Amino acid sequence: MTTTTTIAGIPIPDSALAREATDLVRDAASPLLFHHSRRVFLWGALRGRDQGLAFDPELLYVGALFHDLGLTPRFARADQRFELDGADEARRFLTAHGIAAEPADRVWTAIALHTTPEIPLHMAPEIALVTRGVELDVLGLGYAALPDAERDAVVAAHPRPDFKNQILAAFTEGIRDRPDTTFGNVKADVLEHFVPGFVRGDFVEVIKNSDWPE
Repeated sequence: MTTTTTIAGIPIPDSALAREATDLVRDAASPLLFHHSRRVFLWGALRGRDQGLAFDPELLYVGALFHDLGLTPRFARADQRFELDGADEARRFLTAHGIAAEPADRVWTAIALHTTPEIPLHMAPEIALVTRGVELDVLGLGYAALPDAERDAVVAAHPRPDFKNQILAAFTEGIRDRPDTTFGNVKADVLEHFVPGFVRGDFVEVIKNSDWPE
């Protein structure tokens, strides 16, 4: 694998597979999601480096780039969580490029769990670092763990103008037509804020109203 670009000391994977992944996401996703996804890779790689984790940069790159494909018109489905849309496409993509089942499944898991707090952080490095990258870029978790110079270098390469409002709008548009998939998911918060009439599922009510007599 060769590299041609380094941002904040992190080489951007430049294999044929990585270049094709870049082209696919750049074509399918908005600039907002493309830049966000590249930052997720960089944040994850920086956190992994600082934690001394041994991770596969190419797998982390695909996991980061594909993690929000389920919010795009091309890859969004109506019958499952948006995280699974991106996870399914990543596994298909990696398998088509000759990546073995276990690493392809690792990337699937990284994407599928990236909105599930805490659990991914105790799993394989690529899984943990996709979540680390997402949490830093969207929620600011781990912001102070990186030096100002590294944060500035990443944002200079992949700007985030009005990112907080824009990513919330992207989440809303990507999931408003499948509200039931947000049950037990942090994305229910998004719909509650931005979709009039949305009523979140209630775990307690599901238990009380199940078919069991007692």
